[in-house]
Amino acid sequence: MYTDRNGIATSRNVEPMGFVGKGSNWYLIAWCRLRDGVRAFRGDRITEAKPTGERPPRRPLRVEDLGIVEGELRMVGLSEKSP
Repeated sequence: MYTDRNGIATSRNVEPMGFVGKGSNWYLIAWCRLRDGVRAFRGDRITEAKPTGERPPRRPLRVEDLGIVEGELRMVGLSEKSP
């Protein structure tokens, strides 16, 4: 469950792609199956999460998809030796 900025609770089925920190907030970046696109969900507005056990497909993620207009984005990757 997710509560939007207007206080409206919605149920979303998402495919997590990563996290972004901006100011004092953290955002889950995910492919939203309801909206059929990349969305950012503020961490403190996620009220319930249920794992599905499903492995989501790899999806491309561009800086433009994030809609972050302030600050600096840095790519952090895993080394090839990571499990």
